[in-house]
Amino acid sequence: MTVGQKRRALITGASSGIGKATALAFAQAGIDVALVSRSQEKLLLVADEARKSAVEVKVFTLDFAQVAQIQTKIQAITMEFGGIDILVNNAGIGYTSALSETPLKDWQQVIDINLTSVFQCILGVLPEMRRQGAGTIINVASIAAKQVFPGWGAYCVSKAGLLALSQTLAQEERSYGIRVSAICPGSVNSEFWDTETVHANFDRSQMLTPEIVAQSILYTAMLPEQAVMEELTLMSTAGVL
Repeated sequence: MTVGQKRRALITGASSGIGKATALAFAQAGIDVALVSRSQEKLLLVADEARKSAVEVKVFTLDFAQVAQIQTKIQAITMEFGGIDILVNNAGIGYTSALSETPLKDWQQVIDINLTSVFQCILGVLPEMRRQGAGTIINVASIAAKQVFPGWGAYCVSKAGLLALSQTLAQEERSYGIRVSAICPGSVNSEFWDTETVHANFDRSQMLTPEIVAQSILYTAMLPEQAVMEELTLMSTAGVL
């Protein structure tokens, strides 16, 4: 990537939380953004805000639970957008339940959305990134990838798997000029805590904000090509909440 060359990013889960904040941070930094999520209505609102920064913005709807269709759809988005320089895999779900009480269908859904869908998104952009001889893939994991919490078993396993996926991919794709980073934030004050699959009561006022996490993602993406942030653990100064 030469100085001044326009960057193009694809951000999943871009309709709210970390994904939305990242989309806006990227747009403000002059990066064109392809926004992907299940909710077209919410995506359109984010897109309107991002366009205020005078960048190209496109919206694509995709259900990350439908893992069999993801690779093909992401590849099509990559072609339509004229290539992707930065992939931010942020789409995911929270889930709370003791392992002994987790139904197989719930376990599979968490693994599909938090891990397998990321794998498929990556396969969707890899051919073009390899052809370009450059690319940055940033996977949003969690402190739960490194520290387990009782009642969060399926979620912890999915995020630990995502960390291993990131580490393996980094080694396999380095020779193609592709950088891979894993961001492991602590608790973030977002809609994550309001979803029906999460039952937890924390003081959200001391959590990280989506905007803080987005700034760390932007910083990682904008590092010179000779450097890579392989793994970043980002915590609130209040500690683990």
